[in-house]
Amino acid sequence: MAKHSAEKIELTPFDDLFQTDESREDLQKERLTEIPLSAIRDFPEHPYQVKDDENMMELVESVKTYGLLQPVLVRPLEDGTYEMVSGHRRKRAFELAGIEKIPARVKELSRDDAILMMVDSNLQRDEILPSEKAFAYKMRLDAMTRQGKRTDLTSAPVEQKLKNKTSRELLAESVGESHAQIQRYIRLTELIPELLELVDEKRIALRPAVEISYLSPEAQKWLYEAIGFADATPSHAQTIKMRKFFEEGKLTQEVVESIMEEEKPNQRVKPAFKDKRIMNLIPRTLAPEQQSDYVVKALQYYNRFLERKKEMGR
Repeated sequence: MAKHSAEKIELTPFDDLFQTDESREDLQKERLTEIPLSAIRDFPEHPYQVKDDENMMELVESVKTYGLLQPVLVRPLEDGTYEMVSGHRRKRAFELAGIEKIPARVKELSRDDAILMMVDSNLQRDEILPSEKAFAYKMRLDAMTRQGKRTDLTSAPVEQKLKNKTSRELLAESVGESHAQIQRYIRLTELIPELLELVDEKRIALRPAVEISYLSPEAQKWLYEAIGFADATPSHAQTIKMRKFFEEGKLTQEVVESIMEEEKPNQRVKPAFKDKRIMNLIPRTLAPEQQSDYVVKALQYYNRFLERKKEMGR
């Protein structure tokens, strides 16, 4: 009788003894499957760039040879499609490889939890552009602020995480940047795209870029045009001066051009002509010091043409 009763006893698996109710619930919410690429939407305002560069081509070859070693992470949407949380580059590699379905982890996530996971998974990359950090930090901070009661995806008590700390301080701790540096990067989101690209290209340093971010979009366009004309970017001191003029309501296009004409270490030889009609006719391959000679020769040739035409008409 005792033996018969013992046979009915079901032992609890070893791992389950150490699982919390929340971890069991999380496991139930996640499943591994294959999903058609056409059914996966990119994450809205995804801050990280996906480029078809050499690294992408290497990833494509790896996918063709070995398959996908780490499934992408998606969250289900109400219309039956999915939203990519982590794996935009892997999805692009599958597209280029001509593979229609991709292995994916499907997890029930709120919008803000998805943002936190999307940002954090990409911050582990070796190279991240300033613009990527700027929008990623802003998205993460906004999500943390909206959540209020919860600032990460662990089950630790919320009160311990929020005690005497702002969302910015918590973000700084989680990404290993100072509070001030976080603020600087987020300011970059106020730059017009043309200037932000110069920051990514390392032509404009972070601190000057932060000062520029306080200018209006119109004033930033004036500066971008002045940079193109001077073929040099502004120094930190120059951007501080521009911001001061702007806050005093005295910044005009002429003032921007005047400040940019000041000599500085990174100033190159200025173009020979200010008139854009002339500059548009000069080959861009010519160095500034060669432009005057080019225009003089062109005028000499044109004058000889007029003289020959005049002689033929006599």
